[in-house]
Amino acid sequence: MKIILNNNVEEFEGDKLSVSRIMEIKKFTFKMLVVKLNGAIVYKNDFDTTLVQDGDNLTILHLISGG
Repeated sequence: MKIILNNNVEEFEGDKLSVSRIMEIKKFTFKMLVVKLNGAIVYKNDFDTTLVQDGDNLTILHLISGG
């Protein structure tokens, strides 16, 4: 499947993957994340059950705090 991940076209095996699986494949291990799928926020409790499909737009941003 082809999706847009953080404004870049990405290809993955299969026709559906969970948000968690995509983060695992891409090695996104940040603790503080904001995830949006097609413009809607996906909460951490839903990462395992929210499925990303061909053509979807997924944004995964990690938050950095500091001063």
